[in-house]
Amino acid sequence: MSRRNNVRGPTSALTEFLRESGITPTTIARRARTRQVPQDQPTAGPSNQAQGEQEGGNEDSEMAEAQENGGYASDDLDEPEEDEPPPKKQKISRAAAAKQKAAEKAKAKGKGKKGKKGDEDDDYEDDEDDPYSALSKMWKNDVSKPPVGSFEDCVRCSKQFTVTKYTMAANPPPGWLCHNCAKSSGADPFKKPAAARKRKTASDKRTVVSYEERRFPSLASVCIQVITKHIDDVDALGDIGGMNMDEIAKALANNRSLNAENVMLFYNIENEQLTLYDVTNLTPPALCALASLNPNLTSLRLDFCGRMDDSVAAEWATSLPHLKRIELLGPFLVRAPSWQNFFREHPSLEGFLITQSPRFDLECMNALVKNCNLNLKELRLKEVGKMADNLLECLDPLNTQLTYLDISYPGIGDALSTVAIIDLLGRIGGPLEHLDLSGNLNVTDAVLFQGIKPYARNLSALALADCVDLTDAGVAEFFGTWSAGAVAALDFSRIPELSDAALGALLNHSAASLTRLSINGWKDLSDTALQALPKMADGLRRLDVSWCRAVDDWFVKSLLEQCSELEDLKVWGCGRLTAHCARKRGVNIDGIELSVL
Repeated sequence: MSRRNNVRGPTSALTEFLRESGITPTTIARRARTRQVPQDQPTAGPSNQAQGEQEGGNEDSEMAEAQENGGYASDDLDEPEEDEPPPKKQKISRAAAAKQKAAEKAKAKGKGKKGKKGDEDDDYEDDEDDPYSALSKMWKNDVSKPPVGSFEDCVRCSKQFTVTKYTMAANPPPGWLCHNCAKSSGADPFKKPAAARKRKTASDKRTVVSYEERRFPSLASVCIQVITKHIDDVDALGDIGGMNMDEIAKALANNRSLNAENVMLFYNIENEQLTLYDVTNLTPPALCALASLNPNLTSLRLDFCGRMDDSVAAEWATSLPHLKRIELLGPFLVRAPSWQNFFREHPSLEGFLITQSPRFDLECMNALVKNCNLNLKELRLKEVGKMADNLLECLDPLNTQLTYLDISYPGIGDALSTVAIIDLLGRIGGPLEHLDLSGNLNVTDAVLFQGIKPYARNLSALALADCVDLTDAGVAEFFGTWSAGAVAALDFSRIPELSDAALGALLNHSAASLTRLSINGWKDLSDTALQALPKMADGLRRLDVSWCRAVDDWFVKSLLEQCSELEDLKVWGCGRLTAHCARKRGVNIDGIELSVL
């Protein structure tokens, strides 16, 4: 019985033309069978001719019937029926048989060379020859999928939904699932197909990825890790000694684990200096207890002391009578009257260094200078919100002993005028050894020539970061004509106008004594100017060349070879560094991108 599935696949132009002309595979096969004459029968006579004409008439009637039905039926593509005699094989000559056998051997030999991939290719070609398998490959599993936009009932929840391209078939079939049911089954209908894995090129495969060599930790570092891990059991640690206290304090600051219980490790009645790098978790009562348990402190440094308030300042004013130097980062909550009371109780204060104090005002400055003018040597008022010209006028009594001055990053960048800065340097610039005017937008070349050059002749450290109005020619002329001694620390970072001329004059003036240098953001520096840096300033310990476009592997290599005392190097944003960038044990290099490592 013949199959009638009425499945029609795509056809080529030639197939379509032959079909319209009445030529089908069935008619061609039947005509070939009728034309084959058996060798044991006589030649065709009138009877055979009549039989051929009769078969031809039948074929024409079948063709007409197929055309009336809208094309030829799929029955004609099937194998011959069992009642029809199979065609007899034609005899071939010995030469043709030998040629066919040789061709089969060559084909088998080619498959053996190709291996698995060749076999797969041959199978693929064989599958293409089969019209039914090719048709199933083309349509895959989407033959019965309803068109997008139509309505279907979910086989699981029986709700009607609109078919989209994300609609998934039920497992097991038949039927379709709505999006909710598809997700509940564990499949994500909206999941994007995984991107094809990019194949590495031959050059990438040859690239050796290198990492920084890991060294065995020292015994001291292992002990510090153990202490920080069990810091809550501080009573069981016993006597540690003061040698590694600073390292332990830094380790605790990394994960912000210092609290009121374990901070007792650092307290001692004999302490004269105390440094805690993160006291965020210390409440005002805990900060008050700090003064009670360390009454002999002469130097105190606390970072991130945002919880310090007026009660803490009042307690310190009475419980720390020997305090001479205090450094605080973030005392936001201390009000002006508390500062004034603190200064009155500490007339022997030699160093007052605070950062980020929005409540420090003119009255506080007057109280500081009035009570501490005889001993004050270090003054830092960094990121003070109420900084203005009138606060600078109060510093006149400090003109004989002030060696450290930091008035960087005022609350408003242009709060300090050029005239006020020049006048201040004219009054107190003589004994200054450290000057930081970073972040003052009104600092121009005039401050260099009219303020620093004539009055600040004893400077060993100068910081003018983010003073964007400085020019390359002005800085070069300043260092070229400055008669003061060599400077040990310079910070001209984030001034994009500075370039080769400024760096050359800077090195000619201070290369012999330079230990710290920051030229972060000098984007237009040339290779020649950079190569002169390690040759002239071979005593550098800390260097920041981040965002300098000319920094490359050769510069870092020469720097590590010629600067034997280098400890810290920053190369953030240097895009010319590669995986072959040189490294050196004992030198901390920050800023090499992860994609380079």
